[in-house]
Amino acid sequence: MGRIAQTDGLTDVQADILSAVRTFVDKEILPYATELEHKDEFPEAIVEAMKEMGLFGITIPEEYGGLGESLLTYALVVEEIARGWMSVSGVINTHFIVAYLVLQHGTPEQKQRLLPKMATGEVRGAFSLSEPGCGSDVSAITTRATQDGDDYLINGQKMWLTNGARAGIVATLVKTDEGAESVYRNMTTFLLEKEPGFGTHGGITIPGKIDKLGYKGVETTEMVLDNHRVPASSILGGEEGRGKGFYQMMDGVEVGRVNVAARACGIMIRAFELAIAYAQQRRTFGKQIVDHQAIAFKLAEMATKVEAGHLMMVNAARKKDSGQRNDVEAGMAKYLASEYCYEVTTEAFRIHGGYGYSKEYEIERLFREAPFMLIGEGTSEVQKRIISRALLKDYKLQ
Repeated sequence: MGRIAQTDGLTDVQADILSAVRTFVDKEILPYATELEHKDEFPEAIVEAMKEMGLFGITIPEEYGGLGESLLTYALVVEEIARGWMSVSGVINTHFIVAYLVLQHGTPEQKQRLLPKMATGEVRGAFSLSEPGCGSDVSAITTRATQDGDDYLINGQKMWLTNGARAGIVATLVKTDEGAESVYRNMTTFLLEKEPGFGTHGGITIPGKIDKLGYKGVETTEMVLDNHRVPASSILGGEEGRGKGFYQMMDGVEVGRVNVAARACGIMIRAFELAIAYAQQRRTFGKQIVDHQAIAFKLAEMATKVEAGHLMMVNAARKKDSGQRNDVEAGMAKYLASEYCYEVTTEAFRIHGGYGYSKEYEIERLFREAPFMLIGEGTSEVQKRIISRALLKDYKLQ
């Protein structure tokens, strides 16, 4: 890459990891991404190579077989991968959130049993909050777990599971009956273990892929739960995790928002690269279009937005790594990066003119992928709500 979106203060290990990933993206993802995306084909060879590189365990501690790296390292890796093809970053995104949840909130037994297999990518994770009737309003979920002896029976329907078919573990938020006054204290996260693949396994049915505008290659699915029986040991954190599911999942969403910000940065970095290259190749009225002030100013604005989004993403990751809560910083980063991603990609599309509308040009793919960043891990309106609430606390009149 050029001058934009560089990060200062990295360790030698971080720099080496990013260099290796960047080379991998240039050689093994970019040349094949558009063809695979148009076919909606899962990038099996790319994923196997990512396993060998240890990317599925990048934030999992070394004692469990991972690389033990920070959220910042992970986010910068995701940015690089999304620059190649955003869908590939989706393969490790929800996996990363589930591994984070197990590490932060799991019992010692859950950590010992699940994290080593997750570190190698042998077992992959999916993250399930949304339902057909709710997305941003988590309090409206209807999927429910009822106690039946020492077990629980889970019934309901979940939506928008990335890795829904290939996952072996699905962190799933459901309603339980703790009798608390707040609905948010009557929710529990279950680690549902299943056989990878579509179809019915026990009481879990993964019907098939949801066809999407973009974000192709990686599968997005529904999950239907019909009297699915699980032991109490499936509760994230064990018996002490009962009623704490909402707060556990929101902890996961905070790191997920840094991840989506990183993915948005990756897309807009690539859109900018394509635009500035095309602007030097295309000629109109006897000169390169980059020599027209209108185009030159567009590129200046795009580069500035890329830089701003990248810096806010890095700031949010570093705050979480320092042990502090980063809900506001993650919300700001996700909001700004996703909006700028859409704007930068749209400008790159316009710079390409009629060729931007052709499937032969990479920008056409990016133009379909960028809108997803506006929705994933909470819409811009949700981020504004989080940010404004925090501001009113900090600036409350006495």
